[in-house]
Amino acid sequence: MRTSTFAIDSLFAVLLLHAVSWATCDSVNEPFLQCLENHSNPSDPISAVVYTPNNSSYSSVLQAYMRNLRFNESTTPKPQLIITALHESHIQAAIICAKRIGLEMRIRSGGHDFEGISYSSVNPFFILDMFNLRSINVSISDATAWVQVGATLGEVYYRIAEKSNTHGFPAGVCPTVGVGGHFSGGGYGNMMRKYGLTVDNIVDAQIIDVNGRILNRESMGEDLFWAITGGGASSYGVVLAYKIKLVVVPATVTVFTVERTLQQNATDIVYRWQQVADKLDEDIFIRLRMYVVNVSSESDEKTINTAFISLFLGDSKRLLSLMNQSFPELGLKQTDCIEMTWAQSILYWTGFPIGTPVNTLLSRIPQPLTHAKLKSDYLKEPIPKDGLEYIWKRMIELERPVLTFNPYGGQMAEIPASDKPFPHRAGNICKIQYLTTWSEDGVEAANHYLNLTRMLHGYMTPYVSKSPREAFLNYRDLDLGINHNGPNSYTEGAVYGIQYFKDNYHRLVQTKTKVDPHNFFRNEQSIPTLPSFRK
Repeated sequence: MRTSTFAIDSLFAVLLLHAVSWATCDSVNEPFLQCLENHSNPSDPISAVVYTPNNSSYSSVLQAYMRNLRFNESTTPKPQLIITALHESHIQAAIICAKRIGLEMRIRSGGHDFEGISYSSVNPFFILDMFNLRSINVSISDATAWVQVGATLGEVYYRIAEKSNTHGFPAGVCPTVGVGGHFSGGGYGNMMRKYGLTVDNIVDAQIIDVNGRILNRESMGEDLFWAITGGGASSYGVVLAYKIKLVVVPATVTVFTVERTLQQNATDIVYRWQQVADKLDEDIFIRLRMYVVNVSSESDEKTINTAFISLFLGDSKRLLSLMNQSFPELGLKQTDCIEMTWAQSILYWTGFPIGTPVNTLLSRIPQPLTHAKLKSDYLKEPIPKDGLEYIWKRMIELERPVLTFNPYGGQMAEIPASDKPFPHRAGNICKIQYLTTWSEDGVEAANHYLNLTRMLHGYMTPYVSKSPREAFLNYRDLDLGINHNGPNSYTEGAVYGIQYFKDNYHRLVQTKTKVDPHNFFRNEQSIPTLPSFRK
């Protein structure tokens, strides 16, 4: 079993030992570049969007969408080249030539993948960067939109809000996240209790498969469409765009943030939150974030602060009525409630000041840009009060990691687990995110903070899902196992595959084997092929 908590350390060691030399780059690049040129459409020449290490813009293009500074070290292996596709023919040429030369392709849209898989590899590779493919066509008349994968969530939200203040889309609350990875992995946000996930609201897609064909839902078939709506599209092809179904939002929504420390009865309130958060009216979403702070500005003594952050799809009067009935322990007051439009609420959740212009959603500058490590869990039963007190104690010792609980229930409990590859539906109180961020560069600092995150994850073991201990694909975590794409790739893939997808993993493998039998589209945690089709 390859689930050692030191898997990521092994990857770091390999990354350091396998820094790609530019001499090797040149030997690979020459035939690859020639092949790209031979397969380039004269009306859309690919040479204009190819960046090699000899190009003065190479470093800036590489770093532009590195959202985790853990993978922006001088020792991190660099791509042989970067293709910033402007046209579908550029993608087709990249696939054909990469297969011919034997070069790994990494597909990047927004760059928010937490293990840097879209822009790093231990093997010789190149990046197919999709950030130029960002068109968004919103149709309010039939409540749909075609969205290219290089668009950001903020851009999607802004284009919807431009045309309607009563439509939205249930996706994440970080505006700089790219559509490609977020949509295909089962992206969630603060409307999931009302409308489900991104993948529950995707009605069509365009993908370029391993043979360079451009397919839509009808021509790709339902198995492949199912796989790329929750199973991670980068195992199957290069998605160009998704057609999404817009949802109805009220012209006025309400947000609030209520904070309580341990000295302000946080343990009892958190315990109660676990009992009600997934059972509240589905218009209410209350995220719970827990982190270490000083007891006071004059003291070095530490305590836990809990922040209850909410989006309510309605006005504050109705929200207060519902909260007084279902969760009076929080003590929500009218003065805590802020009414605004749905688009404005995205900025609020991102941490922008009240009154920030909505066009700020168009910014591609991340909030913030740090080194980070994430892990995930699912909570099936409330953690007892003595368990919470144990976790508080351990968090204070570790000091840095942050816990965030995202409530389920509502539509998340109604949609069958097999409808999409994302299986974490009924029976979950919430999804848990572990997050540690730091500013120091270098492997030594990274190992220290990675270990803190793993330790807190370990302390939580008695309280979370078991057999399997479930995890969320979009919180990519190489601690769960690494697929070396060799003779044991199917077994290795099952380790993390079952945690991410549960029983849906086997259908994903069957689909992968059918559409990409030689495993061209692969990475450290891609869906493998069945053993009889090993490359």
